[in-house]
Amino acid sequence: MHRVVISASSVRAAPHTISNAELVASYNSYVGQFNQANAARIAAGELVALEESNVEFIERASGIGRRYVIDKAGILDPHRMRPKLASRSNEQLSLQAEMAVAAGGEALAAAGRHAGEIDAVICAASNMQRPYPAIAVEIQQALGIGQGYAFDMNVACSSATFALELAVNAVRCESARSVLVVNPEICSAHLAWKDRDCHFIFGDVCTAIVVEKLETARSANAWEVLGSKLATRFSNNIRNNAGFLSRCEDRDPDDRDQLFVQEGRKVFKEVCPMAAAHITDHLASLGLTPAQVRRFWLHQANLAMNQLIGRRLLGREATADEAPVILDEFANTASAGSIITFHRHSADLAAGDFGLICSFGAGYSIGSLVVRKH
Repeated sequence: MHRVVISASSVRAAPHTISNAELVASYNSYVGQFNQANAARIAAGELVALEESNVEFIERASGIGRRYVIDKAGILDPHRMRPKLASRSNEQLSLQAEMAVAAGGEALAAAGRHAGEIDAVICAASNMQRPYPAIAVEIQQALGIGQGYAFDMNVACSSATFALELAVNAVRCESARSVLVVNPEICSAHLAWKDRDCHFIFGDVCTAIVVEKLETARSANAWEVLGSKLATRFSNNIRNNAGFLSRCEDRDPDDRDQLFVQEGRKVFKEVCPMAAAHITDHLASLGLTPAQVRRFWLHQANLAMNQLIGRRLLGREATADEAPVILDEFANTASAGSIITFHRHSADLAAGDFGLICSFGAGYSIGSLVVRKH
């Protein structure tokens, strides 16, 4: 079987940014309107008054400083508090395809590849804007990839790492010469912007990665994939119930469970030890220890989670160089987070250095790839 590398990556951020201060001002305006409109019911004990948010709370709870979003005005409008998007005809590129084509084209250029050398496209994200036709097939056509196959997949925040294992195996087993993995994460559309506990969490971005045979790679920043490991365990602690059956159940689209919802404390308590054990076991299967890993590109969900996982792996606090964080700029971008971190913080390492890409999220799901700088 062939040796396989990640030969290039790219990041395409959404066009607008929202600072924590802007987000707090909008949210608190909504809170004031809600409490005033419902003053009588609140006084009667029928409703609980909403509590204002603040920048310090957001940064202490998450480590997030700002986020990129596809639409700013709709999110910050206290009467709307969700992105406002123009509808597109079937002849236009879908929004996720548009983001993925931009990111995918940049990744192909960085790898020194053209469309005719790609045999597969995997579009992996926490949410897809339609069931069919597959966004990946749309991307395949838009990029001019006239051969091979394409498909969508969703494993929530582990979508990118799960897709990378499939891409690596396809190249290793010669069912594809090169595979393009794209992760168009439009997380602002499924976030409950009216919920103080989570209104600050997500941002929008698209990442892309080219996977190909080591012997044909042209990139100066190629990483050989030594192994991958996936795991799942069912949990309801992170959930979104919106789906094609919702209309048949006569559900109100504004029902709280039709958007992202999580039991944050339970997720923190359960996922951190799972992720640390998963990483340790994966490294051990390859004859490695966490101390031998030069850099960890971890899922970017919450700063405290990453810090705790680092302590469990290394027996001490991981430095910013060992486990870089991009939460302050991008917020949580679901499956794209670890790929952004890899893209931003991989070129400076030396040949022979080991690295580990890991994501974890709803499911629960955990995916990891151990790589070595070529």
